[in-house]
Amino acid sequence: MDFFRKRERKELENDNIVLQIKASYNQFTKAEKKVADYVVANQEKVLYMSITDLAEACEVGDASVYRFCRTMKLQGYQEFKMKMSLSQAVVRENEKADLQIHEDSLGKTAEHIMEQHINAIRETYMLLDKNSFARVLTMFEQAQRVHFFGIGDSLLTAEEARNKFLRLTNKVSCITDPHMQSMAASLCSLEDLIIIISYSGATKDNIHVAKLAREAGARLACITHFRKSPLTEYCDAVLLCGSEEGPLEGGSMKAKMSQLYLVDMLYQSFYERNYIQSKRNNEITSHSVVEKLF
Repeated sequence: MDFFRKRERKELENDNIVLQIKASYNQFTKAEKKVADYVVANQEKVLYMSITDLAEACEVGDASVYRFCRTMKLQGYQEFKMKMSLSQAVVRENEKADLQIHEDSLGKTAEHIMEQHINAIRETYMLLDKNSFARVLTMFEQAQRVHFFGIGDSLLTAEEARNKFLRLTNKVSCITDPHMQSMAASLCSLEDLIIIISYSGATKDNIHVAKLAREAGARLACITHFRKSPLTEYCDAVLLCGSEEGPLEGGSMKAKMSQLYLVDMLYQSFYERNYIQSKRNNEITSHSVVEKLF
């Protein structure tokens, strides 16, 4: 019974259309954004609305609702409502993480923060595209050099990724200065892979580096929250991280948790696919710092 419950839960998570809408938001047209806003704000109510009812509530035409469904890669409105119904089970489980904390005990605060972090990781898992992940992993293995780039708080994740992979291979690097990133990107080739970490996918420095790397012929991947952004236009593969982050939450820990979750997945998968060499290098690098410990 546990096996079937776990399988049912996983199927529900993979069908969370609300998360897919949020991740795709900035690729919608103006009319489609009206539909998206209404759906996210009225998730249960939408289940009982016809396509005309929804169109009238959003002050758009029926065709706009249909195009919204097609943009979400659905056959039509009925499949959309079915996906929404399947999503409700997951949404209800995550409602606790969205509660605001006012005057509360330390225990409640600790529990709330824990739920936020767990929820960020869970959302990232739900958004995981196995084909994109496999492409990133293959490009990582084939590359002669792998550069992790980021700006601001995302740079911390890039540095952590470099530090983690440095235990297994010396082909990784992380350049912290934006100007130096641009110079390195301009000298890259087909043998290089650049992994850019950016929550918004709209930071000018990141876009500049991505453009230079693409012109130089390098492979590109990114870890970002939005499926379509100026950054993703240049990338060969995209990994989506979960966790909603408001304008005043830039660099939130929950966003970092979702990014680090993807980094750790790449690390573990690379280790397993290259087990003998990775194990050997991990032992060598670990032994290199033994004498520095008391």
